[in-house]
Amino acid sequence: MTDQARKPVVIVGPTASGKSSVAMAVAQQQTNSQSPVHIVAVDAMQVYRDMNIGTAKPTLSDQNLVPHHCIDLVDSHERFTVAEFKKSATEALSKIDKENGRALLVAGTGLYLTAVIDDLVLPGEFPETRATLEQEPNTALLFDQLAQLDPIAIEKIERSNRRRIIRALEVCIGSGRAFSSFGPGTSAYPENGVVQIGLRWNRDRLAQRVADRVYAMMNEGLLSEVTALRNSKDGLSRTAAQALGYKELLLHLDGKMSLDQAVEETIIHTRQFAVRQERWFRRDPRIKWVSISEDPVAEIVPVVAKHLR
Repeated sequence: MTDQARKPVVIVGPTASGKSSVAMAVAQQQTNSQSPVHIVAVDAMQVYRDMNIGTAKPTLSDQNLVPHHCIDLVDSHERFTVAEFKKSATEALSKIDKENGRALLVAGTGLYLTAVIDDLVLPGEFPETRATLEQEPNTALLFDQLAQLDPIAIEKIERSNRRRIIRALEVCIGSGRAFSSFGPGTSAYPENGVVQIGLRWNRDRLAQRVADRVYAMMNEGLLSEVTALRNSKDGLSRTAAQALGYKELLLHLDGKMSLDQAVEETIIHTRQFAVRQERWFRRDPRIKWVSISEDPVAEIVPVVAKHLR
């Protein structure tokens, strides 16, 4: 994100909080403006093509109404990294600025957002090292190994977060440097001039919205979408296969749980994920939180629009 570019405005919040509907409403209000709003999706799963329903990806109708960026970047069998997202998002922001537009970031993935707005220094990739680490099935052993190599890093990584543990170990072993040595990372909150607006719901209300959304996705054909991806030539990448809803329905298709159980597990896991998202974002003192009682569009759109004028 260059200093010359106009700073984007960011909407953050947990899944099912209404971020996308707010962004669409704001953007449509300014469709005929001299500086039309472009939406930049900051979501680790919306980057995958053909994963549409379960990721709550903007519909083709919405994309035709408002320019969208950073969705459908790679096929669902491909590996995709934070560094690749940062590059794509930075290019999108530059393009939006050249077109005299205003960028509105809709962020559910905190690490991706931080990488872009705080210009994180990201370590390199070491595929052979990563492949070796992934062969170890015991995540606890990997965590203990990381504790020996980089005790600072483990203070910010949960013992169950296998993906982050392997990534930190990959960097430690591959680069010969501690993972935590690559800048302050996500623990620093520098003043960057970016306005971030957070959507906050009562926990019980958000839990109900999560359940309603999962049931709606099933009605829209999520099972058929997952079945098609499972039966595709290349299948799903390790990361894509862990996406909420997809992981549970894949287990159902493998005969490991009933459909009803898969749906209920999706609701439970999505609620847990929403709590983790809230915890991530609440660490950032720069976010301006707005509590929602009923309608996120009616209650949040004026706040967001004010900062885009």
